[in-house]
Amino acid sequence: MGTETIEEAPAVGDERQGEQQGERTDGRSATDGRSRTDGRDGDTGTLRGRGIRGPVRGTAPVPLSVLDLATVGSGFTATDALRTSVEIARTAETRGYHRMWVAEHHSMPGVASSSPAVILAHLAAHTRTLRLGSGGVMLPNHAPLVIAEQFGTLEALAPGRIDLGLGRAPGTDGATAAALRRTDRLHEGADEFPQQLAELTRFLDDDFPDGHRYARIHAIPGPVQGTAPGGVQSAGRPSVWLLGSSGFSARLAGTLGLPFSFAHHFSAANTVPALALYRESFRPSEILDRPYASIGVAALAADDPAEARRQVLSGALSMLRLRTGRPGLVPTPQEAEAYEFSPAERDFVDSWLANIIHGDPDTVRTGLDQLVDRTGADELVITANAHTPSVRLRSYDLIADAYGFPKDIATASAEAPSGVSSEVAAG
Repeated sequence: MGTETIEEAPAVGDERQGEQQGERTDGRSATDGRSRTDGRDGDTGTLRGRGIRGPVRGTAPVPLSVLDLATVGSGFTATDALRTSVEIARTAETRGYHRMWVAEHHSMPGVASSSPAVILAHLAAHTRTLRLGSGGVMLPNHAPLVIAEQFGTLEALAPGRIDLGLGRAPGTDGATAAALRRTDRLHEGADEFPQQLAELTRFLDDDFPDGHRYARIHAIPGPVQGTAPGGVQSAGRPSVWLLGSSGFSARLAGTLGLPFSFAHHFSAANTVPALALYRESFRPSEILDRPYASIGVAALAADDPAEARRQVLSGALSMLRLRTGRPGLVPTPQEAEAYEFSPAERDFVDSWLANIIHGDPDTVRTGLDQLVDRTGADELVITANAHTPSVRLRSYDLIADAYGFPKDIATASAEAPSGVSSEVAAG
């Protein structure tokens, strides 16, 4: 954060004092317990911000969501990984997770999520209500018009369910980033992020001013189709989020009044300062009237705590190899256990594992609760670092069970008494 002065983020209890005066900060009405899932906040919200604040299910402290990397473990294929992503999406939807994001990475054999828009279209075809989005798309890697067209298409395929999370990092090494961007001036791309964001937003809203060089260019699908002769205006557009692992995007998101998601799962030391900076910088907008911050969290629950440890160790070894220029498939737990770590490697792995909440469901629930208390996060976006697809899938079920989520949110909604939401019936 350089020389910026960062204050400690307020505790959750301090942020939620308003609940005692008839106001909730999690999107629910304190008078009837119903959750607002359209993004409106009392009378001050807008349809453009719908879906940002999600329902709080069961005994969870905040909404829970999913971040998936389509992890490819040794002995498995990319097809296996993507099929698991579909199963995770179905589980997330059934159990009541708020959203599922996929992240853009390149030139990493153990990660099959190089094309988030393609994966999201596939997930949209296999879900009905789950919010879907990018966590994130790396804006400097792409022309803003291309992203506007891709996510406009996704919004047309799954209206009201699409999030566009944007990052300014390359999501890969410098050489790969140069190949993606067809330039070696990578720092210039990152420095131009605010201008690229402004351009992308204008394409999404189709509101370049008269005389602008792009005023006659339209992202399609998009708003222009509603103003063409015979056109019917679409209900909305993707919700834009800024993602980051430092203070740059935190400050920018706050200044623009956008929701912000911080990569706690690989930059834990910066989480509290970045969230504090976001809140301090926040200016109300037509999207949000107050800050909304999620954090990415590495968490893995297993019936056997020893198995959870074995699985996250394989992920740690995979990250070690990536950081030392040896990327590959995620190794098996057996390979990770047999690996002879040097003292420096052991220090790295121990530091990495310290930021992964893992163990039996009760241990993971306690760790997640403590993380919310410590950071004041408004939402947790959980990523499961594991080699084995079935273990990753099982983890999301176990975490849902630990918080008393319904087995099937649709059934719970149907069985709830009239006027009572599913999360109230389940909780």
